[in-house]
Amino acid sequence: MGLEEHMMFLERMSQLILSEVPKAEYSSLFNDFVESEFFLIDGDSLLTTCICEKSLKPGQELHFFYLVEYYLMDLTSKGGQFAIVFFKDAEYAYFNFPELLPLRTALILHLQHNTTIDVRTKFSGCLSQEWEAFLADSYPYYLIVADEGLNHLQTYLFNFLITQSWAMKVNVVLSSGQTSDILRLYAYLMPSMHKNQKFFKENKKKIESAYKTLIKQLEEYRISALESLFGKLKWKNMMKEACETISQLKQLWPEGSDIRRVLCVTSCSLSLRMYHHFLENRKKTMSDEKTNIQEVESNCLALQEMEDLCKLHCLSVVFLLHLPLSQRACTRFITSHWTKNIHTFLEMKKWCEYFILSNINICEFWNLNLIHLSDLSDELLLKNIAFYYENENVEGLHLNLGDIIMKDYEYLWNTVSKLVGKFAVGKPFPLRTTKLCFLEKNPSPIKDTSKEKIPNLGFISMSCELVDKFVGDLLKDLPFLKSDDPTVTSLVKQKEFDELVHWHSHRPLSDDYDRTKCQFDEKSRDPRYLRSVQKYHVFQRFYGSSLESVSPKLVVTQAVKPKNNFSAPKKKKAHETKAEIITRENKKRLFAKEEEKEEKKWSALSFSIEEEMKENLNSGIKNLEDFLKSCKSNSVKFRVEMVALTACLKAWKEHCRGETTKDLNIAVQMMKRIHSLMEKYPELLQEADQQLIAKCLKYLGFDELATSFYSTQVARDDIKKKIDKYSIGIGPVRFQLQYMGHYLIRDERKDPDPRVQDFIPDTWQRELLDVVDNNESAVIVAPTSSGKTYASYYCMEKVLKESSEGVVVYVAPTKALVNQVAATVQNRFTKNLPNGEALCGVFTRDYRHDALNCQVLITVPVCFEILLLAPHRQTWVKRIRYVIFDEVHCLGGEIGAEVWEHLLVMIRCPFLALSATISNPQHLTEWLQSVKHYWKQEDNTMRKNTALKKNAVCCANSPKDYFQIKESYKVRLVLYGERYNDLEKYICSIKHHDICFDHFHPCAALTTDHIEKYGFPSDLTLSPRETIQLYDSMFQFWESWPRAQEFDPEKFIHFKNKIVIKKLDARKYEESLKAELTSWIKNGHAEEAKMVLRNLSPDSVFSSENMITMFPLLVEKLRKMEKLPALFFLFNLSDVEKTAKRVRSSLEKKQESQRPPKADKEAHDMTNKLRKIKKSIEKQRTIAQHIAWQVIVIS
Repeated sequence: MGLEEHMMFLERMSQLILSEVPKAEYSSLFNDFVESEFFLIDGDSLLTTCICEKSLKPGQELHFFYLVEYYLMDLTSKGGQFAIVFFKDAEYAYFNFPELLPLRTALILHLQHNTTIDVRTKFSGCLSQEWEAFLADSYPYYLIVADEGLNHLQTYLFNFLITQSWAMKVNVVLSSGQTSDILRLYAYLMPSMHKNQKFFKENKKKIESAYKTLIKQLEEYRISALESLFGKLKWKNMMKEACETISQLKQLWPEGSDIRRVLCVTSCSLSLRMYHHFLENRKKTMSDEKTNIQEVESNCLALQEMEDLCKLHCLSVVFLLHLPLSQRACTRFITSHWTKNIHTFLEMKKWCEYFILSNINICEFWNLNLIHLSDLSDELLLKNIAFYYENENVEGLHLNLGDIIMKDYEYLWNTVSKLVGKFAVGKPFPLRTTKLCFLEKNPSPIKDTSKEKIPNLGFISMSCELVDKFVGDLLKDLPFLKSDDPTVTSLVKQKEFDELVHWHSHRPLSDDYDRTKCQFDEKSRDPRYLRSVQKYHVFQRFYGSSLESVSPKLVVTQAVKPKNNFSAPKKKKAHETKAEIITRENKKRLFAKEEEKEEKKWSALSFSIEEEMKENLNSGIKNLEDFLKSCKSNSVKFRVEMVALTACLKAWKEHCRGETTKDLNIAVQMMKRIHSLMEKYPELLQEADQQLIAKCLKYLGFDELATSFYSTQVARDDIKKKIDKYSIGIGPVRFQLQYMGHYLIRDERKDPDPRVQDFIPDTWQRELLDVVDNNESAVIVAPTSSGKTYASYYCMEKVLKESSEGVVVYVAPTKALVNQVAATVQNRFTKNLPNGEALCGVFTRDYRHDALNCQVLITVPVCFEILLLAPHRQTWVKRIRYVIFDEVHCLGGEIGAEVWEHLLVMIRCPFLALSATISNPQHLTEWLQSVKHYWKQEDNTMRKNTALKKNAVCCANSPKDYFQIKESYKVRLVLYGERYNDLEKYICSIKHHDICFDHFHPCAALTTDHIEKYGFPSDLTLSPRETIQLYDSMFQFWESWPRAQEFDPEKFIHFKNKIVIKKLDARKYEESLKAELTSWIKNGHAEEAKMVLRNLSPDSVFSSENMITMFPLLVEKLRKMEKLPALFFLFNLSDVEKTAKRVRSSLEKKQESQRPPKADKEAHDMTNKLRKIKKSIEKQRTIAQHIAWQVIVIS
């Protein structure tokens, strides 16, 4: 490919990226309630973005570093885990901008030495193998990069980086257009798509060739830039000169120094030497070419003039060393630019600074202070000094620099003189020995300030009780305008008005509640309307019953009873009362009657279930487990389990006799029955039952467990010869972890709670019930489907029982969830209420129904805020007894987060805040506790004031307010981290035009660097099967692992001699393996750990090509795998509609293909028959009506 072809390809690549920019999603880079992903920042993109910042003026290096550090500090404060990458090849883009070369080098050194940020500079370019290996190992979630450079060549370099990142499946975030708030950083995200990966793969050779051509072109620019300034001195020569200069300085200053002093003297001496060399080259050129000699001389300034400029620079550096930043901020703003004839020297000096900073690492064993790398020079200060000596000093204004500054300056200049060496430079004083002006003569070289009178600045004084309480003493130090200030007197006093009516017409104010469409008119008595309401409630109950199998419960208002402490141990009474004895006997009689019914039921079903288990074990076991779910008698359940165990043993024997490869599903069912018998009914096990269990264990090959459980000779010899034939071939622990992970039993309490009838709640669930009983508030963090929502229904039932006035508000984030919860509530509860009152109401922005006349209001945050803030809804607000916030992590959401915060601050009643994904629950609870503490103080003040008024009025006969129930201001934090079901991840991809699912081990998403720095993420849990996979990989890739036997699942301390492995045991094993792998990385075995993680990664290459197109095939695949119904999450509404249409179209085609050939003819014939029948019926009806009419006439 030629240069022109390469340029055309670069333009094509640019067009590809530009076409993706409009599709970029503007979203938050951080998830507030999960751990941050590791990402990368391209250092040159960061530099370019900050250089182009509007607030940055030329020469303000310190402000540039401030912009960089502010951005990085913002990322760090938000939990960002990142590294910054500077490519060596990217440096070529700055050879046309020599003023940025030392700035870039100083930035790298500053980040490396003065911050804790991870900075990577070893990669030559984005197409290098080292970079590709780094991405494969670290696997960043995204790379922050600029989409536009300082010129078109740098833009091409950024384009290469973007394209290569996409090819490595790394998402790209644009550095431009980012905005930040307290919680988040928003940016444009361009995900790695299959078509972009395909572009790189198909054009890899072209991309590599174009990249080499671009770098070669940039190298030529470097050569020409150096040649114009340094003549025959090449890059290596200049690097050598810089190293020699630094070495000489180390001999002059053996005690070390500050980077500003070092850079000042070395860059000045090196630039003066280079300028001297430049002038000599010019003289030779003039002698060879005698034309235009005067023009050449006019463009070249004398060496003495450049010495004067260097003196001014040394003085400015001394000022940097001694002047505080507050005084430097007060310097005049010089608008004049440097004269054109010194641009060559300034450019040369910037190159020299770059060469010095590039070789500063040779000062490794020298005491060099690098703290002030961010403040190496101040161009505005240098211009002020130059302006003084060119104008004010000449006019007779003398500046007393002081002895310290004078000595420091003299020391620096004398060092410069020694470093120059080859020729003599002028003495330190006077500073100006030439009359050349370095600054252009502008009409107004100093920026004029406005001559207009600046108005007084300050706040306008106002008084408001609410504001005064909220602000406290913060206002005392703020400036306020006087009452006679023109700004204050110009304000027009508006007419006072009541917030309940319009100020001009005095009509009642309406709000969004009034403007929201009412689904039903609560006051209408129209029979048709009442029928529609009845249909609505029937549908809601039907919808609710489809969501959960719970029978409706009639709630009856009861008197408020004193609270019982169900968590405390029960004390035995000395004597039972007669009533208690009668109640106990009645319960025992009812229980015996119920047990008898269940025994009869099992007797009727047992034969059919046993026969079905003989024919099809899985189907029979399913029917058996359905019976167990409805059965409440432990003795019956025990008998059923023993029958199932016997059937499993028989099935296992028959299976092993005829099959060479064993179906472990039968063994799993057998072991599942053993788990259930030993954990749930140990007191019912007789010797014969124990013998059967031991026999089953023997047949599975678990000889040691069988012996430890039932150690009789009979149980051993009975099947001794058959062990090898029936054994599953692996240990009992490995078998249970690998094949029975989803059946492992959780640790559950055995003692029932009288407040819960349907199940035995765990300890953390009882704590929730205690919270509601005590009228307390709570933040509840527990995984999805763990049972935390039950506390909400318990809270609703409690309020419904207390009275017909109290209200529970359930706040859900979306309308869909509102509808779901409303249907569930209507299905769960019924209550006889007065006319016009309802049990459940709904209020969303689209519609409302029974919102203010219900006891349980289901709403969204915005609508609840409307009611809380509406002045004429305050009577209803006072009825609120509890507020339940579902998905409270929306408090940190991108849209509407402030509304959640408003609600949590404004409510006066107790609340329950539910979530499954809060990473900082302690901080949230502390903040909510502080809010409650504030309201406690306010309520105490209000109670005192109310008491004083009541005593003054003496209203002894006033009715008692029901809502004066003692309220708790305590906010509890209830945490529960264990999922009820293990989640395993699979990657869905397309291979050979077919849908494939590959298991993805969670550890494959980690890198050794991430584990070393941050450990295992708290939300990264393994299933028991994945834990075994982790151990096997660790054992495989470190042959001499000293603790291998200790972590062998059969010998692990928490599994030893246990027939039943529980979930808690598996979790302990998982945590131990994680800790061991972490210790590998920290103790010098990171390579082995890398091999373990690499081995756990899926082998195949995944592709999501045409996934939307092939969506119907995915649904069909899941159907064949018996994985339907399933939930599909698509984050684009148009994609949702497209996939739904494709599935419908696919099903219609499938239905059409399966129709019989004569289906249309049969349908046509059937239609004709139906039409004839219809005519016959209508004819008979007409005849019957005619006969009836004749009878009436005759009569």
